[in-house]
Amino acid sequence: MTVERIDEETPLLTTDIPVAATDNDNVRKRRRTTPTPLPKVQISILMLLQICEPITSQSIYPYINQLISELDITGGDERKVGYYAGLIESLFFVTEAMTVFQWSRASDHIGRKPILLIGLGGSMISMLLFGLSKTFWTLVISRCLTGLLNGNIGVMKSTIGDLTDSSNRAEGVSMLPVVWSLGATIGPLIGGTFARPHERFPEVFTSSFWKTFPYFLPCLIGVSYVFVAFIITALVFKETVPKKRRSRLLSRTSSTDSSSSSHRTGPLPLRDLFTPRVILSVSNYVVLAFLNISFNALLPLFLAMPLDIGGLGLPPSSIGYVMGGYGAATGLFQFFCFAKINRMLGEKKVFLTGMSALPGCFVMLPVISVVAKGCGVGLVVWGMIAFTMMLAVIMDMAYGAIFMYITASPPTKGALGATHGLSQTSASISRAIGPALSTSLFSLSVQENWLRGYAVYAIFGVLSVAGLLLARLLPEEVWEEEEDEEEENEEA
Repeated sequence: MTVERIDEETPLLTTDIPVAATDNDNVRKRRRTTPTPLPKVQISILMLLQICEPITSQSIYPYINQLISELDITGGDERKVGYYAGLIESLFFVTEAMTVFQWSRASDHIGRKPILLIGLGGSMISMLLFGLSKTFWTLVISRCLTGLLNGNIGVMKSTIGDLTDSSNRAEGVSMLPVVWSLGATIGPLIGGTFARPHERFPEVFTSSFWKTFPYFLPCLIGVSYVFVAFIITALVFKETVPKKRRSRLLSRTSSTDSSSSSHRTGPLPLRDLFTPRVILSVSNYVVLAFLNISFNALLPLFLAMPLDIGGLGLPPSSIGYVMGGYGAATGLFQFFCFAKINRMLGEKKVFLTGMSALPGCFVMLPVISVVAKGCGVGLVVWGMIAFTMMLAVIMDMAYGAIFMYITASPPTKGALGATHGLSQTSASISRAIGPALSTSLFSLSVQENWLRGYAVYAIFGVLSVAGLLLARLLPEEVWEEEEDEEEENEEA
């Protein structure tokens, strides 16, 4: 009988090879039944920081179009407002893609806490500059600063990886979308309530300053929250990267043969980061991010466009209810169900389930359009919209699952920040491309009458199926996390 050779790359090639139970398997099973308690104070501070991201980024949405229309850049043509507003958001993702890897990799060298503090400081500076902007180019500069100075989106995920292990990571990950949803609700409320305060609250904001800078107050309120988070992080948060691991960087860089050593410790050169499992996990994350943000860009466009060009013609208030309900449902589902489902099915099945929902999300939009054209926007259409949002909620489960693959994929523990930086850089590039591509294809499909105006959904449906095929290459279980050799000896 031929014995098949099994090595660390085998899970990338096949997922059904029978392997005898080992002590590691038993340890893994025990970990799943008795999860390690989460460090509550550290996790709570990290969740406090997570809220900063959506508050600062999404508080501008309620007033950004009005702000741009008041600038001289549009020449009084309201049709150009959406173009410039979209350009500002794309620039954020572009500049973020340029620096997030460097910030995340730096956190492997000098620790997570200093980078988190720099990111919070960058958010405060850029938001204050945004509120004081009177020209389009100062708006551009402020949003670019947000992307350039804030690498926290990758560093926070690395910190979650530091604070959790394979037994409790699902619980830690499940909190991220809940907190994000909370911030995504608070941010627009701040922007919509406190923009132009001299008009909304004339008896309180009587100074000419508020007339000169009518959008400074919501920025100031957001900055105030970030400042509180900055102080708490500086005083209470404990560094999660051990000093010994960081100090080994000096010995690594001074050693002439460290790059060829078989015992790899500490932060790695970039070329050593591109291992098969890092490439596979990051590739799946990029595909998920691209398809997800493309759907998120198409959804409000589909809801807003008139019936005769393939939309539903809903008012902004109704679109807000749909998007808000989607965000709330995602947060609640992730908080109460993700960890249990992940423990029951495993990471691969959860990720495949999420990716399987994406083709359905894209297919449902033209189906809803056809029904709406025939029957109007009634109870049936609203039921179909609710079903589509349920599919989107299921799709969002894939983020937690792929995050655990990425966290377990680095060649060494010291490369965790660099790995998350690589994943966020790649995802930022895809997020800069996705919205422009999907909305442009929507317009082309309608103008050229491709597939009766529905070609955009067919294209992204096919891309979603291709993404599902890539997802099947993931191993059945998350890889065993690599430990630095010196840390293993210390623990022993």
